[in-house]
Amino acid sequence: MKLKYKIIFVLLIIGVGIQFIPTPINQDRKENTPTAFVKLYSPPLKVQNLLKNSCNDCHSNYTAYPWYNKLQPMSWFLERHIKEGKSELNFDEFDTYSNRKKRNKLTSIKGQIEENEMPLSSYTFIHRESKLSDKEKEILIFYFDSLSALYY
Repeated sequence: MKLKYKIIFVLLIIGVGIQFIPTPINQDRKENTPTAFVKLYSPPLKVQNLLKNSCNDCHSNYTAYPWYNKLQPMSWFLERHIKEGKSELNFDEFDTYSNRKKRNKLTSIKGQIEENEMPLSSYTFIHRESKLSDKEKEILIFYFDSLSALYY
C-alpha cells in the first residue's frame, strides 16, 4: 500500500477514535431557570432576552449546544471557550461576587460591548441571531452603566 493511503487510513482511524472521547457539557441548571444575575437585578425582559441570546451560552451554567457539538474536535473547542468565558464572567454566580467585583464586571461588560469585543465574532459568525444591533448595544450599555452606578 502506498504511503499516502496508509497516512489517510491512520488519520481516518484517529478521526473515528476521537469521537468516543466524551466532553463534559455545561448544563448545570434547567434552560428556563433564571440566572442569579436575573434574580438579583430583575432586568427588563428585553435585556434578559439579549443576555440569553448573546451571552449565556458562554457566561452561564447552561449552554444550548449546536448540533456540531457532538463532533470532535469541535466539542473540545467549544468547551474550552465556555470554560474561559465562565472563568471571566458567570451570570449564574454573579450574586456570589463581592460588590467591588460586581462593579468591575459591570463596567467591563459595558466596555466590551462598546468596543464590539463581545459577543465574540467567532460566535456571531455561526450564531447570527446573537449578533447585537446598534440599538441592542445601546440598551445593554445603558443598562449595565446604570447598574454599575449602584456600586459607587
